[in-house]
Amino acid sequence: MTSKTETSGWLFGIGAFVWWGIAPVYFKVVDMVPAEEILAHRIAWCVPVTLILMWLLKKRTEIKRIISDKKLLLGLTASTALISCNWYIFTWAVTHDQILATSLGYFINPIMSILMGVILLGERLTRLQWGAVIAVTLGVANQIVNYGEFPWIALSLATSFALYGFIRKQLNVDSLNGLLVETSIALPVATGYIVWTIYQQSSVFLNLSLSIDLLLLSGGIVTAVPLIWFAAAAKKIPLNSVGFLQFIAPSITFILATQIYDEPLGSKQLMSFVFIWIGLGLYLVKPLRNVLKGSKR
Repeated sequence: MTSKTETSGWLFGIGAFVWWGIAPVYFKVVDMVPAEEILAHRIAWCVPVTLILMWLLKKRTEIKRIISDKKLLLGLTASTALISCNWYIFTWAVTHDQILATSLGYFINPIMSILMGVILLGERLTRLQWGAVIAVTLGVANQIVNYGEFPWIALSLATSFALYGFIRKQLNVDSLNGLLVETSIALPVATGYIVWTIYQQSSVFLNLSLSIDLLLLSGGIVTAVPLIWFAAAAKKIPLNSVGFLQFIAPSITFILATQIYDEPLGSKQLMSFVFIWIGLGLYLVKPLRNVLKGSKR
């Protein structure tokens, strides 16, 4: 791998995670639109955007192969349900001033992926990984004890995305074709919802302002572009490096929540983040060693 290729990989990776990190800004701008309607537009316009991008990148569609493979189609149907739930919860949380909860969820996600390996694949954890799991568990327990509420937003986001990642890794399909099929599966429901709300005159789309209409139409770009950048990065840099980059997004989201949108962060809530950051530190020890070994070669 040439240094030029690796440099471009880092740029694509950083770009993808920065994009995901600042995504709450988009959803805050359209927060007068119900989360269900935002999700419907995100799905509906993602299909043509993905097709255009595949044409520009000269990427062949594999819809015929996927449809003829019942196991693959079933897997993508399951991943469609998971990513749709993930997108909806994220959208609802951001538009209801819960950006901090989404940050917590995506900080937890890598640890949740470790647990998926244990539960679904029977993988064994190292001491450091067990330490990471325990630290995150303490962070969640602190949230429950001190606030008397289950952190459902954070855990739902982490669990749905970890399960989504697990399923997608088992399927023989690239990210773009996978996204195209997933959004195509959800397309009838999304377009049906949009048409129904317009007919019922309860739709914000076409009834508020041209700027909001254009923002809703751009939902496909918001979804597809960072995914393409992420896929490009994964091909050009080691997966360990990609693992480090994934913490850019929740870090930016954390800063947005506390510094831009003034979401409250009390000392007790901060303690939950501290426990989870400790867990992430333990989680990163092994990948860091692998990266350092690779750089010495």
